[in-house]
Amino acid sequence: MKPFLFILFFATVAGFAARPLRSPAPGAGHAVCAAAPAWGFFAHRRINRLAVLTLPPGMMVFFKPNIDWISDHATDADMRRYATAWEAPRHYIDLDNYGAPPFESLPRDFSEALRRHAALYGLTELGDTALIFGAVPAADSLDGWYRGYFNRQVLPLFYQDERQLDIDSLRLFLEKIGDKRRFSSAFFTEGLSAHGILPWNLARMQRQLTGAFRKRDSQSIRRLCADMGHYIGDAHVPLHTTSNYNGQKTGQDGIHGFWESRIPELFADESYDYFVGKPVYIEDPAAFFWEITLESNRLVDSVLLFEKKLRADFPPDRQMCPDLRNGRVLLAPCREFAAAYQDALDGMVERRMRAAIHAVASVWYTAWIDAGQPDLSKMDPPEADAQEAADEQRLRQMYERGKILGRAETH
Repeated sequence: MKPFLFILFFATVAGFAARPLRSPAPGAGHAVCAAAPAWGFFAHRRINRLAVLTLPPGMMVFFKPNIDWISDHATDADMRRYATAWEAPRHYIDLDNYGAPPFESLPRDFSEALRRHAALYGLTELGDTALIFGAVPAADSLDGWYRGYFNRQVLPLFYQDERQLDIDSLRLFLEKIGDKRRFSSAFFTEGLSAHGILPWNLARMQRQLTGAFRKRDSQSIRRLCADMGHYIGDAHVPLHTTSNYNGQKTGQDGIHGFWESRIPELFADESYDYFVGKPVYIEDPAAFFWEITLESNRLVDSVLLFEKKLRADFPPDRQMCPDLRNGRVLLAPCREFAAAYQDALDGMVERRMRAAIHAVASVWYTAWIDAGQPDLSKMDPPEADAQEAADEQRLRQMYERGKILGRAETH
């Protein structure tokens, strides 16, 4: 596979995957690389395609016939941001909102993290809203009781648009712990979505993919593989792990497009090596997803500091150059300036690209192994039913209308 197939990798892996686009701030012309979303779409598809080609024969018997579908649908996760407000947080996590590295106070287990950042409220008979439980119950003796109720009744609602609690189950729980209050309805709020849930979401999807392999559910297998390839690619991008995702807090607006799009576009076909070897079995997928995310986060300072220093030292009239894109002349980082940034990063972009491809294949492989290595040749071939086709058409229509939902920040 020639390197030029990868030159458009990171425009969606970060810039398009997590948040919608915005025009660059005045004087921040290096954001112009974000002007062509088809680049990122092509790249996500290529990541999945390359991952398929590394798989062993026992998996290839299913994946090779479905390679086009898995590649083409690598962008569905991006398009879902136009259909539901709950999609965007799955593409990133702003770790700096949880203290300092290595963020030890942030639970790696999702149910524990959500319980610490959720609150339950009820509507009284008088029409008042009352707090039932805060983020963490005050009494230690109550913690075990609440944890069980939370995992059964609250946690399953996180991925649903409706966040109303079952009032009968709540009433029984309150009676059990001696709380005599009565509520006509109840709901919960949470603070995780505001800062993203990327590694937690990947751990959940890994369990789903393993289950799909066990059931030999070909339709679910290829859908989950397509989506996981997208999110794993996102997790390898440093600026997907910080609230300063586009340098907007440090006067570096547009750095996202510079790092993830312009540099690969100019240099990937000349020098990058994408031979990543065979997939490996991952002993602890949840820990693996956190390792990827934390490794990306450790690179954030370098991504920002090298660009800031280079911009201060490099001649201003040689930083931005006219570039023809889709019939339009736009400003983009000059080749010489981009080359200097790439040199300063010492191969970071290439390493993260290679790691993303290998991680995608290894995660798929691990799910297959954990499912008992089922004979994938004996599955019924996946076929989209009428409802799935209708849903896909609706998703594409919403994407083409261009009204993104959820988090408003943009690249």
